[in-house]
Amino acid sequence: MKNGLRNYLPKKILIDKEVWNLAYTQEILKRLPHIPQKVVSKKEITGSIFDKDILFLTQNKGRFFRPCPCTNKNYYLSCEYYILEVGTNCAFNCSYCILQSYLNQPFIQVYTNLDDLFGELDRIKSGFYRIGTGELTDSLFLDHLTHLSKYLVPYFAKRNNIILELKTKSTVIDNLKDLEHRQHTVVSWSLNAPEIAEKEEHGAPSVEERIKAAKRCQEWGYLVGFHFDPIIYYSDWENGYRAAIEMLFSYIDPRQIAWISLGAFRFMPSLKGTIQKRFPQSKIIYGEFIPALDGKRRYFKPIRIHVYTKMLEWIRKFSQDVLIYLCMERPEIWERVFGFVPRNGKLKEMLDERVKGKR
Repeated sequence: MKNGLRNYLPKKILIDKEVWNLAYTQEILKRLPHIPQKVVSKKEITGSIFDKDILFLTQNKGRFFRPCPCTNKNYYLSCEYYILEVGTNCAFNCSYCILQSYLNQPFIQVYTNLDDLFGELDRIKSGFYRIGTGELTDSLFLDHLTHLSKYLVPYFAKRNNIILELKTKSTVIDNLKDLEHRQHTVVSWSLNAPEIAEKEEHGAPSVEERIKAAKRCQEWGYLVGFHFDPIIYYSDWENGYRAAIEMLFSYIDPRQIAWISLGAFRFMPSLKGTIQKRFPQSKIIYGEFIPALDGKRRYFKPIRIHVYTKMLEWIRKFSQDVLIYLCMERPEIWERVFGFVPRNGKLKEMLDERVKGKR
């Protein structure tokens, strides 16, 4: 069932003894009184097989706020995005997910030392930053349990030099409805061709359900964003992605879209074996890929240029003004698709101005 994880519940909760007494830990536990709970030390956490049925409440001993680990900036344009690391892993089971080979934590983790998180944000005194929570987890799939959005969104509403992006495939948005946000939060969805979403994004809501959730957020005054990433090049890709774009603009007011990103499927070589083992029916790794300068496998340049050009054409039929950008692509691809290259921080400037101008 595509909506099976709308109200995700773990089957067991492990609580790091270092965070047991924290108010936020106890707040989450009170919402899950009937789920078996066990206090542990981190030394007791063993195993490498991901188990999405176990929720681990623990602390982030490292940095919450850090630059996005963009691919090699010597060859690919960076949007100079920043990450707020609020947890790791995700209950959705997308075949292409990089977290399968990137993370070694066996459970879904939520960091509950919020004082440290907000302490880091308080220290951002100058500059302007776009900050997302969806790099190592889905931003909202746990929000009905954690209510993290109720802490983050009002905080960002009070700040003028930082913007929050909640990037998700989820439809868990109810907590966002009555929050004071001042359009300092962008709620964005990862979208794909409906056929790819059905075959490769296991457990995630359908593309239409995600877009309907975005429409509700627009009605609540939020800016919304969309990320067609990864774009999968398959036999019927044109019909699939054109249908997704038409569906998107049948629900969404383009004037309240912060941005739309495009990114063709790319992966580290180590991911190929993982996909073959976990998703033997998937065909996404058998396309026309070449080793790229960042060590990843990418579609041939002509394929990427063709895909991006078509996507741009379809989107522009609905809006001439919405900001569209390429995620982690080479300057020559930008030139061929858009006719210009946003060098020397221009891409960051474009994205920053989009949200600054909406406030």
